[in-house]
Amino acid sequence: MTSGQRLRQIANMLNGTTLLGLVLAVCAGTTVGGGPRGLLIANRYRWRLPFAAAFTVGNVILFRAGPEAARANPALLGHEERHSTQYAWCLGLPFLPLYFIAAGWSLWRTGNPGSANFFERHAGLEAGGYPRPGGPGTGPRTNRNTGVTAPERYEA
Repeated sequence: MTSGQRLRQIANMLNGTTLLGLVLAVCAGTTVGGGPRGLLIANRYRWRLPFAAAFTVGNVILFRAGPEAARANPALLGHEERHSTQYAWCLGLPFLPLYFIAAGWSLWRTGNPGSANFFERHAGLEAGGYPRPGGPGTGPRTNRNTGVTAPERYEA
């Protein structure tokens, strides 16, 4: 483990998000084990929300798949690891409202919660399963009430 990865691990323990991730994993009935680079992997997450193959809370990555499939997808694991670092940079729990604001912005701008989301863009859109802005599944949104089309600019 590098010094940066160790620092992230300590930061997410101190800011409480890794503990929150572990509580969520236990409540959801997952199996938790050690992962690479100071991460913890929780497998077989079955709750309906969020709609994702994997998501991160602190240093805990929760996968819907079993342990073999989770470790067999290094791109998704790297994407989720970058979210773990984002938790540390946001000092823990503030990451959650910031992420949801960014997801709402992206949904309004592109019709997709990830394509214009600052956090998803910096974690790697393709690795997280999100389309690139301007590609299929994204595009300017028209407000149903006003008929106004959102600007065609996709930067976060």
